Amino acid sequence: MSALTPQSDMPTPTTDKITQAAMETIYLCKFRVSMDGEWLCLRELDDISLTPDPEPTHEDSWEDLTDVVERLRDDSEDPNYLMANERMNLMNMAKLSIKGLIESALNLGRTLDSDYAPLQQFFVVMEHCLKHGLKAKKTFLGQNKSFWGPLELVEKLVPEAAEITASVKDLPGLKTPVGRGRAWLRLALMQKKLSEYMKALINRKDLLSEFYEPNALMMEEEGAIIAGLLVGLNVIDANFCMKGEDLDSQVGVIDFSMYLKDGNSTKGSEGDGQITAILDQKNYVEELNRHLSATVNNLQAKVDALEKSNTKLTEELAVANNRIITLQEEMERVKEESSYILESSRKATKDRTADGQALTEARKQLKEETQLRLDVEKELEAQIGMRQEMELAMKMLEKDVCEKQDALVALRQQLDDLRALKHELSFKLQSSDMGVKQKSEINSRLEEKTNQMAATIKQLEQSEKDLVKQAKTLNSAANKLIQKHH
Repeated sequence: MSALTPQSDMPTPTTDKITQAAMETIYLCKFRVSMDGEWLCLRELDDISLTPDPEPTHEDSWEDLTDVVERLRDDSEDPNYLMANERMNLMNMAKLSIKGLIESALNLGRTLDSDYAPLQQFFVVMEHCLKHGLKAKKTFLGQNKSFWGPLELVEKLVPEAAEITASVKDLPGLKTPVGRGRAWLRLALMQKKLSEYMKALINRKDLLSEFYEPNALMMEEEGAIIAGLLVGLNVIDANFCMKGEDLDSQVGVIDFSMYLKDGNSTKGSEGDGQITAILDQKNYVEELNRHLSATVNNLQAKVDALEKSNTKLTEELAVANNRIITLQEEMERVKEESSYILESSRKATKDRTADGQALTEARKQLKEETQLRLDVEKELEAQIGMRQEMELAMKMLEKDVCEKQDALVALRQQLDDLRALKHELSFKLQSSDMGVKQKSEINSRLEEKTNQMAATIKQLEQSEKDLVKQAKTLNSAANKLIQKHH
């Protein structure tokens, strides 16, 4: 830390310079945290000497310095002012922690574990952000502040978080709410859903008001900014074994030495902007691939449902065909019996040898056979109506197949766009000296996902061809039945 106490060989600073430096300074506990590009410069307030220089030429300057510091101390006594400064400090610390974690993880090139120092500091900063402005709950042991309560709300807002909450509750070594909250943060990072969960939680300030003060970080704009910054952590892979880790008794202290440097230090390299742009594009491609995978899964489920429906219709059509054949055979038998009875009655009329009783019985039998024929014809008409309904269902099935073809065309277009985007990313990655390792990994992942999508599309096309074949078979069978009926 650099002190502001005047030295004998150094000139005393003027009032304007002191005032300008104070306006560019934010407060954190007993420190002034000056922003120098992407780094912090800390100066302890106790190191500032308010005693004026004994030389008479500098007496007025140090009196002005005393007035400035007194005004700053008066402003710092305002609770809202203190809370606003704390929010700004925590947001800046979160920015530095997330950026440092991403850069170090990409340079390391392997899966992170719980012993990785930048990752430990990230969880400490997140814990401080979640604890800021928490309302104290009174218990028989005293007042208790825990950020586990707000995190439990996430499973009500995002159903996917229920698995994480259940896993945290089932861990045998966790005994305190603080330990459960720390375990929840680690599991959410492993699942690459921490940003999504935090956004869903921050959007429901009506629920957060039960746990936080109105001017807490989670209730203000800084909380939404931090939730947006967490999206960049989706590019890193982490694996934690929390069964043997003591999360209840850990002391969450921010190690500022990882983020400090002198005010005259040089700024970061120009390649950081290119890396950030490439990582943003990679995140966009991953989200697009996730959306396309969900669409393909939905289409596959619909195709399976159509196949089941088609199988059921085929079975019903076969039963209806068998019933029609049976009715046609019965109608032929009735026709033969009717013709035989008519022939017999004609012979009886010509010969006039049969008596009246036999003729009456023949007429009665003829009437019964005629009624039976009418019943058979009605049932045949009902079967024909059922066949027409099945033909209509087949047309609807063909229409659905056409819709699936259009969806497949759209998926192919999106796949071509993804391939073009992949080539563009490959070209950009080749121009970056720092991203050689990331380029190979991104290209391999994109090619793997592209091959998976191509295989899925081939399966959908094959399923579509099978459906078209089945539809043609059903149409040909229906045409044969119509021709046979006529």
